[in-house]
Amino acid sequence: MIRYITHNKIEFDKWDQCIDNSVNGIFYAYSWYLDMCAPSWDALVMDDYNAVMPLPHKKKYGIHYIYQPFFIQQLGVFSRDSNACDLTGQFLNTIPSHFRYVDINLNIYNKLPQEHQAISGMGITHELDLILPYDRIRKNYSGNIKRNIKKAETKGVFVTAHSRPEDLILAFRQNKKSFQVPYRESDYKLLKHLIYSGLHKGMVDILTAYSGTNNFCAGIVFFKSHQKTVWLFSGSTPEARENGAMSLLVDHYIRSNAGKEMVLDFEGSVNPGLARFYKSFGSKECLFLQIRLNRMPWIVRPLLKGALKLKANSRRLF
Repeated sequence: MIRYITHNKIEFDKWDQCIDNSVNGIFYAYSWYLDMCAPSWDALVMDDYNAVMPLPHKKKYGIHYIYQPFFIQQLGVFSRDSNACDLTGQFLNTIPSHFRYVDINLNIYNKLPQEHQAISGMGITHELDLILPYDRIRKNYSGNIKRNIKKAETKGVFVTAHSRPEDLILAFRQNKKSFQVPYRESDYKLLKHLIYSGLHKGMVDILTAYSGTNNFCAGIVFFKSHQKTVWLFSGSTPEARENGAMSLLVDHYIRSNAGKEMVLDFEGSVNPGLARFYKSFGSKECLFLQIRLNRMPWIVRPLLKGALKLKANSRRLF
């Protein structure tokens, strides 16, 4: 049986144990991560936390709606049983009626029939299986990536695992026009807290690249859980575009983890240039369902659909 549970009634130890043991678990769904990214979230729970679905929600114009929080690419149904991923439709049908609008991403393991009326689109992420030896993985690099790595090595760029999150965030802020993402001050604060929390829990790796003259060039934050490491955030300077620092960083991470039962998730991008960069390492596209439900009276749907969708997606990166 699937039950709706408000936030104050959720048994968080059981919730996190479910995420720990889920066949499709990922760090986005841990209660502490959700608490930081979505101050208000309730849940759908099957039986004794055998499967769960978080419901981040807000209220606007007196209307309660479910949305995709910033810094979370995928949510949906998480289950200890691989077959429960087929219950996606049942979970969606159990979302309480007082949530009049729903605009969320499921995860790559959640399935629905192609003709399902709730499907509004497909999101894309890029994943690279690291289980092969490094030399085998490197063979699938594009020629441009290999040239950039060689350029970085020739220019004396070096990689270190010792850096503060503030260094990456500052580089991003100083060059944010290049990334074309509308971060707010509160987003930067949240990002810093997420990274430090992940470091404290042993779930974060930070790699940074410095020039031959010891100047910070670029850095990447990798979030790890469930035999997957996700590229959550990165920052770089204009110098990095000239010396190939970012290509060297990714190659360093791949080289360090090649041969492990691990997947590198580049987290996808709506930016064609970034998508090309991720594919250049041999990564493959993985799709996840985007869901939209509009339960408002038909006469006001066009107005509220636009207003709430804008609110929910205005800063979405994926």
